[in-house]
Amino acid sequence: QVQLVESGGGLVQAGGSLRLSCAASGSIFSFNVMGWYRQAPGNQRELVAIITTGGSTNYADSVKGRFTISRDNAENTVNLQMNSLKPDDTAVYYCNLQLGIPPRPYWGKGTLVTVSS
Repeated sequence: QVQLVESGGGLVQAGGSLRLSCAASGSIFSFNVMGWYRQAPGNQRELVAIITTGGSTNYADSVKGRFTISRDNAENTVNLQMNSLKPDDTAVYYCNLQLGIPPRPYWGKGTLVTVSS
């Protein structure tokens, strides 16, 4: 059983920063992809950033240059440093872990990020 626990959401003013963290536990394979997705009210869940165990990353165009994803393979944790936050970044942010071939997704419960203007 895989569990993902997020932390670090909250309320911040536009231009501010927040750091999200996610810890994975359970049967974690040595190679996997971890990342963050978000869902704003009335919108579909969308990719924010992902990172492989090898350190390869992929970002949504809307967050490039502002957000940085990182991970600790030994601890099975993934972080998202969010700078220069905008009101459009307001959403519930979900930690995601993909294991196996084909990849099976696992999700955290989500953490709310609210950016005020």
